[in-house]
Amino acid sequence: MVTAAGWPPAVTLRNEGGRSPFVLLCEHASRHIPVEYNNLGLPEAEVRRHIGWDIGAAEVAARLSDLLDAPLFLAGYSRLLIDLNRPLHSAGLIPARSEATDIPGNLNLDPAERKRRIEHIFAPFHDRVAAMLEHRLARGVPTILVTVHSFTPVYLGEARPWHAGILFDRSAAFATRLIDRLSREPGLVVAGNQPYRITMDEDYAIPRHGQDRGLDAVLIEIRNDRIATPEGAQQWAERLARALAPEVGGGSAPP
Repeated sequence: MVTAAGWPPAVTLRNEGGRSPFVLLCEHASRHIPVEYNNLGLPEAEVRRHIGWDIGAAEVAARLSDLLDAPLFLAGYSRLLIDLNRPLHSAGLIPARSEATDIPGNLNLDPAERKRRIEHIFAPFHDRVAAMLEHRLARGVPTILVTVHSFTPVYLGEARPWHAGILFDRSAAFATRLIDRLSREPGLVVAGNQPYRITMDEDYAIPRHGQDRGLDAVLIEIRNDRIATPEGAQQWAERLARALAPEVGGGSAPP
């Protein structure tokens, strides 16, 4: 694993010994880009936007990890370098364009640089996740996979009315229960498979880490204007903990 200056670990595992059946992932937790990449030719303000990371997601995931006593895998690099929630064959793995922004440092990428990013960022993150899940399965430990993301209130000029979305494929029953619990809060707009859908071609964690192992697995998307502050992140972590706790007979969620 690369540990030179400017190259932190690809993954941070928080609460490794957590006793919860939930295993949490935050694949877009960081906007870090090593200095040698010169922000991939982008102004710093662009990297700080949603194209560089999922604003608020890491804060929500960390607080949720504490509330549920759940292990949490946090990514160490910006998804502009390589997107940890894309399969290796996806055109979005190393995006040449994100939303309406061209990424100069990703244009005409040579095979050696692509291989470098896979080996130093993508593989270490997913190998670590896979190792924990396989270990839990071998020991017969009940496991539910939940990944935490955020989305923009407006995308390419189109407003998004949802406060959160629960993305799922095979885990429809689990997702429906979660949506129902969240939707009981007055004024909260929560939908299934909005603003995105899980597909084998464009998603990695839910299909590969969850479904391929026969686990219930959902991706939680929260609108980032709701979690851009510590207060908002705490509120959503508590809300999610309350909604998830009944899956394990009450858990340790706050009242």
